[in-house]
Parts: sequence; structure tokens; C-alpha cells
Amino acid sequence: MKLCDRCGGKGYSVTGEKACPNCKGTGRIESVSLGEASASEIDELVTKGATRCTVCKGEGKIPVTETCEACGGLGREYSCAICGAKLSTRSELCANCSKKPVVHVLERACDTEDLVIGDIYRGKVSGIANFGAFVDLNDHVRGLAHNKFLKRTPEVGEEMVVRVRNIAPNGNIELEPVEVGEHHTLEVRKELPRTRVTELPGRVGKIVSIEGEVIQVKQTGGPTIFTVADDSGLVFCAAFERAGVRAYPEVDTEMIVRAIGEVSVRNGQIQIEIRSMRQLWGGEASGVKDRIERAIDERAEPADLPLLVESEVISRLRPKMREVAKEIRRAILKSKPIVVRHHADADGMSAAVAIEAAILPLIREVGGADAEYYNYRRAPSKAPFYELEDVTKDLSYALEDHSRHDQKMPLIVLMDNGSTEEDVPAMKQAQIYGLEMLVVDHHHPDEAVDKYLIAHVNPAHQGGDFGITTGMIGTEIARMINPEVEEKIKHFPAVSAVGDRSEAPEAARYIRLVEDRFSIDDLKKIALALDYEAFWLRFNDGRGLVNDILCLGRLDRHRKIVQLLCEQAKEAIDEQLRASLAHVKTQTLPNGAVMNVLDVENYAHKFTFPPPGKTSGEVHDLLCKRYEGKPVVTIGYGPDFAVLRSRGVRMNIPKMVRELREEIAAGGVNGGGHLVVGSIKFVGGMRKEVLAKLVEKIAACPADAAGISGGRQEQKVEA
Repeated sequence: MKLCDRCGGKGYSVTGEKACPNCKGTGRIESVSLGEASASEIDELVTKGATRCTVCKGEGKIPVTETCEACGGLGREYSCAICGAKLSTRSELCANCSKKPVVHVLERACDTEDLVIGDIYRGKVSGIANFGAFVDLNDHVRGLAHNKFLKRTPEVGEEMVVRVRNIAPNGNIELEPVEVGEHHTLEVRKELPRTRVTELPGRVGKIVSIEGEVIQVKQTGGPTIFTVADDSGLVFCAAFERAGVRAYPEVDTEMIVRAIGEVSVRNGQIQIEIRSMRQLWGGEASGVKDRIERAIDERAEPADLPLLVESEVISRLRPKMREVAKEIRRAILKSKPIVVRHHADADGMSAAVAIEAAILPLIREVGGADAEYYNYRRAPSKAPFYELEDVTKDLSYALEDHSRHDQKMPLIVLMDNGSTEEDVPAMKQAQIYGLEMLVVDHHHPDEAVDKYLIAHVNPAHQGGDFGITTGMIGTEIARMINPEVEEKIKHFPAVSAVGDRSEAPEAARYIRLVEDRFSIDDLKKIALALDYEAFWLRFNDGRGLVNDILCLGRLDRHRKIVQLLCEQAKEAIDEQLRASLAHVKTQTLPNGAVMNVLDVENYAHKFTFPPPGKTSGEVHDLLCKRYEGKPVVTIGYGPDFAVLRSRGVRMNIPKMVRELREEIAAGGVNGGGHLVVGSIKFVGGMRKEVLAKLVEKIAACPADAAGISGGRQEQKVEA
């Protein structure tokens, strides 16, 4: 049976309208039945002499209808339960199929209300008494076949075909064994109206039916826990077969199912104790899927908020930023795991933690208090790109979670990395396993990455450059995801701007935005503390510690930890500079730029803070002050790498890397970064040739002694 498609279940169609015969088209009547009229109707009749017509509801007209030809006025379309032939009456079988007897089998969710007196059912003998045999028709329905109907004493566990003779008012079921030859077998399913997940708190203790998508299947030492999501939310459904045995092994993740069970409360959460669950197919499944997708799409729509500061570039990026925010919200609503990968510096950490602060409350709201521990992970990347080491770890964790807990493959969100050609090898691996990826970055982008991404935000796409930091963009996206976190993370863009030494106009605006809470010196200390702690955290996210540094916890602890880390970082930097500055070699290039070269392998402390990239940056900053007003380039090199910092020299490091790779085929050159700040790797035996060619290219770049603005200062490009 299904609702008639033509009349929508009404059994008739409206062809027009006519005057109401009860009120002669006036909409008012002058008499009412005292037994049927309400107090307000009687009062209106007494005071005004007439009241609203109850037939036409005061409209004065009633619709003219005719019986629906498609369903014959039944409002339902009935088909034979055996052969599927369309029926003209409300019956179970067509004339042909009804020639054979039908043996009904009750599904587990059925109860006494689903029995029909006179129908035949299949059951199993569950007990023998002096007066007869008890027969279970399913786990919840038991009847008695009295001795007077038994030709022999059956054995416990024996299947028996019985007819329901009577159902007593107290629920006792009287059964009679019958002999059937050739017959049809028909499953009886519990028919209940669909209950939405949001309605379950008001149905505790009742039997309900829900339709949705299986998000996760988790086997415990006792029941099997199915996480089912419909168009309003998700609920945990417990099914028990035997201790530690998988219930409904045919049901897997991403299947559309109908589950029937009793609503209960466990550990403060609504749960359904499943009586039956089955996969939906065809039109039923697609209808449920479409309903869920429409609801999720609507609920995933990000907030439409004005930017924290004025910015033409970020304003032009808003459509792509909304796309990223929506994809993240969709993943949360579908309980899809999220992995946030970020560059391990102040910019990358502030961007990633902004997203983290926005999504964790939503993950807990959707999936429960512990959902964040298995549906979210943040991981730093030492390099400013998505390395093969990173994707290998992410895939390893994802595949293990999929195997052990039947979780979906995660959504990867790359912050402050992911835009360059160096990211492509890792992205290719991720694509093989179906990992969807988002990128929010400000490194100079390469179009080669776009075919591996579902969304890509980079200021260079809208005429901006690396002065628009990832922390700025990430914070604005976090506000779109969850506006309630704005006050907590409003200072993150200023931290990232100071950490990456941005000279963009937006940097000054974000700094002014929070100057009542954080001075420029405070912001510099936070950025330095993040860089220092990132070095020691290595591949650990350090959530609690990083939250304290970024002032997401107690203010007193924030001030103490930032002060301590800054003191330790400055001591380490001073010690490194004392050892390194005397070994810097300086020369003036033909383009007028002052080039400084430092062998960080032999003249800097290794395996401690600051690392080679940071060391080169600190040396560069000091030399920029020494050669004030002149274009300056600093190269810190080791056995197989070089770190570049520039002020006032218009370089394009990604382009230079590509040229070096072609011109020195045996050099094994790769690398990248921003236009004027980056790192290069090569094989150790070709160091002399690579560095010599690199210096030639730098000398050929235009140098702006007066402008210096052509080379905004950036920090923390790890070698």
C-alpha cells in the first residue's frame, strides 16, 4: 500500500466550488445545535444574531469534488503482496494469488496489534505445559495452542504453522495448529508513522519508527550501536543479538534504513532500543536521502556576517570562504570526521585553532559530548606544504578508524598550506582513498592543486598577496561556521599578522580592532610563544597549551605561560645569533642588493630552537636594520637546503625553483613558499652548483632600494 500519487491520499480531486448549502453562501448561520456548538459560537449568536458557518468555515463556498479515478476514492493504491498486481479494493492478495493459503511471518517489531484473527502465522514452540504448547510468533508475541487442538506433543524449538483463533482483552492469544501444503509466505511489517529525531525526547517509553542514513556502526562488548541521521538530527540505536555479536550484519554505513524500536534514555542521551531494522531500496531510499540532503544543505548554510574589518580582497574571497564554511558545516551535520592540517607557525596555528574553536561546540551538539574525540583531529605540518609524511599519517588513522569503528573517510582541511605544487604528491594519495580536501592558504598558488580540491581560498586568486594571512581568512571563515565564537577569536588575525609580519592594510586594521585588549607588544609575544612552542610540540597539536597561549582559557595562566615562553625563546635566539652573526658573508650584487649568506649547518646550533628557517629570519631582520634603506637578501643554507628571506628584491621563488629544476637536472631541486620568502631543497652533492645558479637569478631580479614595500617581511619558513 502507498498513498495515491494523483490525489495525495485524499481519495478525491477538487474540480471547482459552489455556494455552501448550510448558510446559502453567506458564511453566517442564525441557529446552532446546543450540544455541538462551542461557548464562543453561542456567545456570538446571542450578541450578534449569527455565527460563523461550521460547514464552510465562514467562507460561504465549499469545494466541488469528484472521486479520484486512480485509486477509486480509497486514497491509497493497493497492490498484491505476492505478485505486485494493482488492486481495486483494500485487500492483501489478488484473485489469482489468493488461491493458495498465505503464511505470515511477523518481523521483530510487530506486536499483538499487528495480528489479524483468522490469519495463519509461522511460529516456533518455546515451551510445553500440561494444557498445551506456547508458540512464539516473534520475540515479543507469544500465544497458546491448547491441547484440544494438538494432535501430538511438539518439541521445544520446533516450527509450527498456526491460525489465530482469538485475542482476549487481556492480550492472551489463542492459537490452532493448521496443515498447509503449497503456500505463499508473507512478512508482516510494523507500520508506524515516521518520527523525526527531534521529536524523540517527547516519545520516551514508546515504540517509534525512524528513517535515515546509517552514519556509523560500532560494535561493543554488548549491543551493536548504529548512529542514524535523518533530516532533523542523529540518534544512537542499540541492537542486541548476543554479547559482542554484530546485530544486523547486512546493515552498513551510508545505507538508508527504517528502524523501529522503543525510545529510552541512556547516560543522559536519547537512544532507541531497536526491535527491527531494514534497508530501504529504490524510491523509498532516494526519497529519504533527498529529504536528508535538502535539510542538511539548508542547515549547513553559513552565517552571513559583515567582515571584522574592511578589505576589498577578503570581500572578493567571500563566496569561496562561504563554500569552505558550508562544506565544514555539512561534514559536522553528517558526522563526517574532520582533520585540520596546518603549518606549525603562528599564522597556521591561529587559523587552525579559530576553525577548531568554531566547530568543536557544533560537533558536540550533533554527535554528543564525546564526539570530538573520534570525529575531529588537528595536526601541525612542519613544512609549509602537505607532505607525504602528513598524508601517510592521515590515511593510516583514517583507514584504522574505518576498519575498527566503521567511520567515514575524513574531510581534510589544509590551513596555511596546500596551495603549491609541492602539495600535489600528497594530494594524489589522498584522492585514491576518496579523501575530500579544502585549502585555505596564502602561499603563492599553483593551479595544479585545484583538481584535487573541493574548495580553495587564496588571496592571490582575487588580486591579493601573502600580506592577507591565513589567520585573517581562517578567523572570518570560523565566524561564518559559528558566529558565537567571534569574541573568543577576534584577536587571532592580529596575532597572525604580527607573526607573519604582514604589511597589508588589513593587518593594521585587525590590530586596531583588538588594541583595547592586546597591545602590539602583547601580540608579538603571543606569536613568538606560538612559534617557540610549535618547535617543541613537533607533530603534537598541544590543544590545551596552545589554547592558553592564544588566550582561550584563564587570563592569568595565559599571561604567565606567554611571558615564560617568550623569555626562553629570546634567550635561545640571542644565543643562536651570538654564534652565527660572525660567520655571515656579505656582498653587493649587480642589481644593488646586499646579499648575506650563512652556513647554518656549521655555524648555528642544531636540533634546538630556533631552527634553520627561524635563524635565517632573525639574521635577516638584524641585517635589514644594519643596511637600512637598501634591498637585502639573506640565504641560510645547509647540506641540502637553502632558506631565502628578502626585502626590496622582486623575486618569484616558486618560478626560480622550477627554473633551477630544469637547468640543473641532476640537482634534485624542489621547494617553494611565497614570492620573496621560501625554501629550496636539493641533493647535497650539487649544493655548490645550485647555490651559484640561485645567486645569479637573485642578481637578475629588480631591486627597489627606495620602496622596500615590494618585499613584505614574512617569517617562519621551515627548512
